[in-house]
Amino acid sequence: MDASNVFIIQGMSDLESCITHTLIMPINEDSNATAYWKENIRYLTILLVIWFLVSYGAGILFKGSLDNIRLGGFKLGFWFAQQGSIYVFVVLIFVYVRLMNKLDKKYGYDED
Repeated sequence: MDASNVFIIQGMSDLESCITHTLIMPINEDSNATAYWKENIRYLTILLVIWFLVSYGAGILFKGSLDNIRLGGFKLGFWFAQQGSIYVFVVLIFVYVRLMNKLDKKYGYDED
């Protein structure tokens, strides 16, 4: 038997510690990681849907409706197709970083 698998039990508190360490902790860590990734995927999905709606929707699908509005002398549909979607993408990157920092702290994966 490997020495790392041998526990010397000196009382009930050591037994509880042994059981918690060997049985409960891996389950909690696994469920913690699963919850972390589910929330991460949810954030990614929401942000990618926003990016899709802005880039494809505003730049192509809703271009005709948006062309009635002018921004800096240019039609808004043209502006979204040329620049707006890029600006929104950069903003979404910063939003994602902020969300992930909060998520890391929530689940104890932060580097601080």
